[in-house]
Amino acid sequence: MAKITLEKLRHSYLPNPAGAQDYALKEIDLDWTDGGAYALLGPSGCGKSTLLNIISGLLTPSEGRVLFDGRDVTGLPPDQRNIAQVFQFPVIYDTMSVYDNLAFPLRNRGVDAARVDARVREIATMLELDGQLQIRAANLTPDSKQKISMGRGLVRDDVNVIMFDEPLTVIDPALKWKLRSKLKELHQKIAVTMIYVTHDQTEALTFADQVVVMQDGVIVQIGTPVELFERPQHTFVGHFIGSPGMNILPCEVTGGGARFEGHAVALEGPVTRTGALTEIGVRPEHVRLADDGIPAVVHKAADLGRHMVVEAHVGDRVINAVTDGPAPAQGARVHLAFDPAQTRVYADGWIATEVTR
Repeated sequence: MAKITLEKLRHSYLPNPAGAQDYALKEIDLDWTDGGAYALLGPSGCGKSTLLNIISGLLTPSEGRVLFDGRDVTGLPPDQRNIAQVFQFPVIYDTMSVYDNLAFPLRNRGVDAARVDARVREIATMLELDGQLQIRAANLTPDSKQKISMGRGLVRDDVNVIMFDEPLTVIDPALKWKLRSKLKELHQKIAVTMIYVTHDQTEALTFADQVVVMQDGVIVQIGTPVELFERPQHTFVGHFIGSPGMNILPCEVTGGGARFEGHAVALEGPVTRTGALTEIGVRPEHVRLADDGIPAVVHKAADLGRHMVVEAHVGDRVINAVTDGPAPAQGARVHLAFDPAQTRVYADGWIATEVTR
């Protein structure tokens, strides 16, 4: 296990990058503590896999350093970093039994047979594979094969970090929750540093203690799932996390306050700066249908079981509101009220209000 430090990392796939637009990774400084559970979250093309490949040693960064427990490993190949990786598609030997698949990484390192047997059975029990040890891997279901792939990383006790690159993409949706829960349980038992790379917010938020959200090669926020949901530091985080995502509405800023479509909007605190683009951010969970407020027209409503999501229009702007009561009919005229404690201004994408409560 190791503390992982990324120090002033930048990477471009071009031989002579001319500017920031030529970098797949902008400057990144990051610390992951020993034994933590982390997620790299963002859409395709945001730089997640590039960063993962740099940490694993498959890619050398254009600039900056990678350190494991303070030791510079930037120039070391993967086999000298003691890293285990679990990929989107299970990496196993179909002709081998489950037992031999799990034993292979240890046998390959010359571990004695008694230790191999003890470790294989320990990990197989954790993964609920102990009843399948003598079955050929080719005869197993996709989720069991992915368990073997996970087990091949977990069976070693000399790894600095285990990295999961979209490991549940090919798993049946009904089994994803079970495997995510199992992975979380395993982390709590063995306390090895784990990094989980995904574009799926549910996977990231249910696995990780700390989530790193990336956009266009930049880390826009690092925080717990609660922090990311309750106070996004960037409009991208608000939009990307949550279903539906945060309402992002253009506004005018005057005298430390904000106005939307001519209506004054109460905020969590004063606006501390402005930019070329200023916007209000408020989650649908903090928008309610009220007797007074901003006039709107209901466009449609979706029944999600536990609550309704009402889509209302203010001019040509769309605002989503979550309500537990019955939804107004399409075309109904309503008023929308924002919870001031959960309403904030963003300037050029970044949060620009201070909390005064």
